[in-house]
Amino acid sequence: MANLHSIEEAQALVLGRVRALAAEPVPVAEAAGRVLAADARAAVDLPPFASSAMDGFAVRAADTPGTLPVVARSAAGLPAGRALGAGEAIGISTGGVVPEGADAVVPIEYVVDHDNSVEIGAPVEPGTNVRPRGGDIRAGEVVCPAGTRLGAGRLGALAAAGLGELSCARRPRAAVLTTGTELRPPGEPLGPGEVYEANGLMLAAALASAGASVERLPAVEDDLDAHRAAIALGLEADVLVTSGGVSVGRHDLVRPVLAELGAEEVFWRVAVKPGKPISFSVRGGTLVFGLPGNPVSALVGFELFVRPAVLALQGAAEPLPRFEPGRLARAVRRSPGRDELVRARSEVGDGEVVLEALDGQESHMIASAATADVLVFVPQGDGELAAGTAVRYLRLGAS
Repeated sequence: MANLHSIEEAQALVLGRVRALAAEPVPVAEAAGRVLAADARAAVDLPPFASSAMDGFAVRAADTPGTLPVVARSAAGLPAGRALGAGEAIGISTGGVVPEGADAVVPIEYVVDHDNSVEIGAPVEPGTNVRPRGGDIRAGEVVCPAGTRLGAGRLGALAAAGLGELSCARRPRAAVLTTGTELRPPGEPLGPGEVYEANGLMLAAALASAGASVERLPAVEDDLDAHRAAIALGLEADVLVTSGGVSVGRHDLVRPVLAELGAEEVFWRVAVKPGKPISFSVRGGTLVFGLPGNPVSALVGFELFVRPAVLALQGAAEPLPRFEPGRLARAVRRSPGRDELVRARSEVGDGEVVLEALDGQESHMIASAATADVLVFVPQGDGELAAGTAVRYLRLGAS
């Protein structure tokens, strides 16, 4: 199998043809899942003022212990409106502005509150329960660098730092095309030799999870003119993902039609199981992935090659799959000549991730794959990997 590309070689060939898409302004409220095209810098100090970490009383540490008159109140959004003088206390709530002159906050549970005065029984240190201005980040500092994909926590940080608009790569436009005369929409009656079309839905969901804007083209039968028209339409997108028709049978029409329409085939066939007959082509700025029709093969091909390309189009700093360490729960047979991605379930035991390979690893067995949450990388070779062997795994659907 010397003519097969390794997974790493194929990934390098894909990423070598990716050109990041142009940036556009995006409101922070609409930026979930987007990738920053430029460093996002704080617009304000965070916190923007010295604030209280507790409900209690703002004081001068030098005035403790003692009994101090309560001269004002400071709540979140409602500052006291005056500075703290020597020998005074100001009531304060969590998040409230620490008034000028105060250098500590005594929690309410550590005092005796007499309404107009407060008795503090023990000394406090300067800075106690005070969140300093800019203690989290200073105005102008980078909150998230370019290439960061924005999830909930990062969006919260950007909003808190005062950023109402971000510079993000535009979403890639992706088209999904499934091929095969045997395909029928789910819910319709099946005729002899027919199967339900599932790959289009699966691949569209996977593309959306990677940040693409997705169009599902109608499935096409094994007809040259139908393929030509559908593929020509799909080539108008940034990414075209096809399913089926990439092998060597007389009904496998995707590759010859792509060549006829001017697409350059970068590679065909990868030393991976499942999914060997994967193709990758380019026409102009359009990336074309020809995935096998077997659903698990299509899923594996997507995670290894398509998802990285979609993320790289958006300028993601680390587009390649993130493999994590785990340990096999039971022995797994190796495949001579091809690395294998084995569907498995994961659980945590004794502080490490334990991976149990599922029964039924054939590439058509999508129902069995539905219970898997990871793909375990099993390097090519003879024999088997014994139970307890340290391996790497990829979380399915990870962003």
